[in-house]
Amino acid sequence: MTGAPALLAGAAWLRDAALVRLLGVLNGGGEEARIVGGAVRNALLGMPIGDIDIATTALPEEVMRRVSAAGFKAVPTGIEHGTVTVVIDGRPFEVTTLREDVETFGRHAKVRFGRDWTADAQRRDFTMNALSLTADGVVHDYVRGLADLRARRVRFIGEAATRIAEDYLRILRFFRFHATYGHGAPDPEGLSACIAARAGLEQLSRERVRMELFKLLVAPHAVATLAIMTESGLLVPVLGGVPDLAGFANMVKVEAALGIEADPVHRLGALAVRVTEDAERLWQRLRLSNAEHERLASMADRWWRVSPADDKAARALLYRLGRERFTDRVLLAFARAWPQGVRDAQWRSLATLPARWTPPAFPLKAADFLKRGVARGPALGAALRAAEEAWIEADFPEDEAAVEAISDRVAPIERRPLDEPQN
Repeated sequence: MTGAPALLAGAAWLRDAALVRLLGVLNGGGEEARIVGGAVRNALLGMPIGDIDIATTALPEEVMRRVSAAGFKAVPTGIEHGTVTVVIDGRPFEVTTLREDVETFGRHAKVRFGRDWTADAQRRDFTMNALSLTADGVVHDYVRGLADLRARRVRFIGEAATRIAEDYLRILRFFRFHATYGHGAPDPEGLSACIAARAGLEQLSRERVRMELFKLLVAPHAVATLAIMTESGLLVPVLGGVPDLAGFANMVKVEAALGIEADPVHRLGALAVRVTEDAERLWQRLRLSNAEHERLASMADRWWRVSPADDKAARALLYRLGRERFTDRVLLAFARAWPQGVRDAQWRSLATLPARWTPPAFPLKAADFLKRGVARGPALGAALRAAEEAWIEADFPEDEAAVEAISDRVAPIERRPLDEPQN
């Protein structure tokens, strides 16, 4: 369907000054430019619009010439595939020449440039991602994407098995898009094709798998979608272990109960981490960053010992772990303990402790023990550690008398009787 009703005519975001200027530069002189992809899809669904991508009939060299002449910054970020990043007032727009696939092998497909909007739409993955929009708000649909969008149905363009064979990452994208935009059961043909091609997941780079999985974990319908993936034999190969779907669902509830933004590391921990070996496996399998791995490892470390009933132990844990890792571990324990009925209020109190209490700084320094005659070296380090542990055990006293008493226990000063002769 070409030239569908002007569903987005008059939309405020279409009047954005930078976008209007860019489309004005790219249109005319025998060339046409349209907004494509996610911005069109999300605008039609009434969802937030992120990056705005542009497709054009103009060749990359012509795009570079036009935008440079207009005073915009042109960066040839993927010019061999027809993509130029145009920066206007600090905002980037990806501008890509219409393409047709000559050979397809994942993200390194060989393409040729063209001028056919239908052919460009048909090379994309899902029908809802193949819509294009002109500056006057007219939506163009060549693959029944509007119908699928209205039905909240994620459907491959053409034959699902063919689309997947072009890039096996589309298996994960199918589920990620269903979790984000879909309603009800997944498209049967797409689901069947994903199951049949699941061995292809092993061919993907781990970084790409991580990227898609993290987006899926925080999608609105992630719980139901992960259940479908598990039933279909697709989630275990991704994680390299058996998922804890109940723990994941509970983490979603915990985040909602506490008003915490969805966090892929929290959710991955609830889904796949029970012991530190799980964190190590995921680190390697998904090429997690060092920071992500360290967070998961900390979550796995004795999470089962966390209790909302011991305020003193909670303060000690917050002091030892710091705000972020304390929250990570408490949320995992909360999710695994859910529901606790009347005790839920205690869990909420525990999880929000960092907002109510800031651990004080340890008041003793090396100089304090040097004055007491402790020698530099291992003995000094041992004295400091012993004093800090005693201070934590005493629940972080700040008055001088209590701190002095701790110092006396760790490194007592020999005091002579008053009548003893002084040398």
